[in-house]
Amino acid sequence: MAVNADVRITVLRCSLHPDVAAPYAEGALRPCERLTEGQVFVSKGANMPDGFCTWAWADVHKYVLVVARGGNHDGRRPGTNVACCSDGYRPVIFAIERIEPD
Repeated sequence: MAVNADVRITVLRCSLHPDVAAPYAEGALRPCERLTEGQVFVSKGANMPDGFCTWAWADVHKYVLVVARGGNHDGRRPGTNVACCSDGYRPVIFAIERIEPD
């Protein structure tokens, strides 16, 4: 297993919780406008991929690091994880998968 393997990050879902946001947000909210479901990024050397949201990266980077460095998370398929950004109104859920070298 390579140290700092490439990691695929796939946008699984762009959610919206208007009932949670209503008492606190002003104006109409939409799901994340920066990322789209099915969008795929590749992290090389555990670095943030071009075009990835910096706020989401702050939330998922720790999971990318573990997977990139050959680690696994308890109760998850080896080399994978699912994580989300911390936007409580409109969280985005990501699949994180180690890309094994050929």
